Amino acid sequence: MSDMVDQAAGGEEHAFSAEVGRLLDLVVHALYSEREIFLRELVANAADATDRRRFEALTDAALALPEGAKVRIDPDKDARRLTISDDGAGMSKDELARNLGTIARSGTRAFGEELARHKPEERSGLIGQFGVGFYAAFMVADHVDVVSRRAGSEEAWRWSSDGKGSFTLSPATREQPGTDIILYMKDDADEFLDAWRLESIVRKWADHIAWPITIRSDGEEKPANAGTALWRKPRSEVTEEQLTEFYRHVSHNFDTPWATLHWHAEGTIDFTALLFIPGSRPFEFGEQVRESKVRLHVRRMFITDDAALLPPWLRFVQGVVDTEDLPLNVSREMLQATPVLQRIRKAVTNRVLNELRTRAKDAESYAKFWDNFGPVVKEGIWDDAEYRTDLAGLARFRSSTQEGWTTLAEYVARMKDGQEAIYYLTGDNPDTLPASPQLEGFKARGIEVLLLTDPVDSFWPDRLGTFEGKSLRSVSQSHADLETFEAPPSEGEKAELDTLLPALKEALGDAVSEVRGSTRLVSSAVVLAAAGHGPDLQLQRLLRRSGQAVPDQAPVLEVNPAHPLIRDLAARVARGEPITDTALILLDIARIQEGESLKDPTAFASRLTATLTHLQGGSA
Repeated sequence: MSDMVDQAAGGEEHAFSAEVGRLLDLVVHALYSEREIFLRELVANAADATDRRRFEALTDAALALPEGAKVRIDPDKDARRLTISDDGAGMSKDELARNLGTIARSGTRAFGEELARHKPEERSGLIGQFGVGFYAAFMVADHVDVVSRRAGSEEAWRWSSDGKGSFTLSPATREQPGTDIILYMKDDADEFLDAWRLESIVRKWADHIAWPITIRSDGEEKPANAGTALWRKPRSEVTEEQLTEFYRHVSHNFDTPWATLHWHAEGTIDFTALLFIPGSRPFEFGEQVRESKVRLHVRRMFITDDAALLPPWLRFVQGVVDTEDLPLNVSREMLQATPVLQRIRKAVTNRVLNELRTRAKDAESYAKFWDNFGPVVKEGIWDDAEYRTDLAGLARFRSSTQEGWTTLAEYVARMKDGQEAIYYLTGDNPDTLPASPQLEGFKARGIEVLLLTDPVDSFWPDRLGTFEGKSLRSVSQSHADLETFEAPPSEGEKAELDTLLPALKEALGDAVSEVRGSTRLVSSAVVLAAAGHGPDLQLQRLLRRSGQAVPDQAPVLEVNPAHPLIRDLAARVARGEPITDTALILLDIARIQEGESLKDPTAFASRLTATLTHLQGGSA
């Protein structure tokens, strides 16, 4: 939101940021296909605000909800006005400006790009994906007023906008804390002023919201939702449609869950859980906070979604856990320390892992899950010692010798006689990694290499260390291993390296820590290797990109003695000719092969141009 730009009569006028202005235009004009979604978003917001006030009241009795708290929908056909009211926490002046004047999660450009990828009938789902639910009101309204009074405050404020570039904040009155959202409806939105139509929308999208929702019709407030704690029902009494709609309510996604876990645990702890594994990866999922947001209820009442009921590497799981074994007035501090919650966390985590093990038997279905959430699960191999081995068994990988996904256990079963390590190669691009020069010697000897392209892949192999007694080893640090396997017969002569290697090291200076002959190159002239036993090359690149300090350790340059260029260089050294420019070009080529940026692109271009010009002139 920008600074205040004017003082309107009776209120302060603020300009939306350019991002919000563009977003409102997209919502109004590009998401028209299913406008009813606006009611689902506004009702969900009202229910969340009521939950928030009830939770705050646990530690501050002055904030207690009034008896019969509910969400009220009041259509007024004569005034062409629709009002959604709640008794929730309400918003202060600053909260109105902050919450309704800025985009919740996503930039407009990303929103527009994702929008373009979807068919018209799919676009309404993007509202939930992008966390822009309030703005959906402008799909059906020419003007929106929000009157809100923060619980614990005597002040009320009005937020008012036509969605065309600015909003106004002005003092207001409201007898009780809570919020009224008043929509002044468009000429073509008459259907949303009919009580029966509003009820059908609530039944479709918000039937499982725990707070009562009423719709005023013929002067009476009539209930519009069942308000049933779906997770408390026996599984046999719940339909797939009900489960899907409840999943969409708690997750704010619009896909169908890949897996549903619904069970009641009895014994040392008593709880009921209804959890969902999404069927698709939410937009910008990787940029969200790492904490689990599974909702904790105590005896059906919402307590918090910050209880970290699942570890960060299962944060994609959505749903509810409801227990009888915690007091209703439990504080956040007590939650983190109570042994009951620790036992619930362990039980819920183990149940999700068992579900993954079972569903992993269906390779095709599990591949879809792994495409969506594999990188997140692998975080647990890095940072969760208790479940590290379990997660390694569930992980799937691309391979230099196999189509599709493979497992570590399958890799071990295919290992060559005498092979003592599981070899892997990390990189950024899954399309180019299979052609990396790092793989040439391993391919020539028939040794399988796992191809890892997620950022976390540069970290977890060292932490896992071994799998079924086999160590995990990066190919960029395994040049010596190849000497234990028979090399294929080489074609042509090999360069004499005794004088070439010192000459290359002298030409390259401190840019490399060593120059050595390679046994792992077949068609490439050069390749880089990590020096010593520090981080491999890909990890070094990731650390630099994140701004972290990296040990000042120059790489090793390996040369292929059978390559024509290397043989020519050796001959030039024997004749006493200078090779500095060619050596620097080779080093830059090796860097490019590794996906690195050149330190001096201009110098590289100049040297390469001079070399090509020299060759064009007919010189050998």
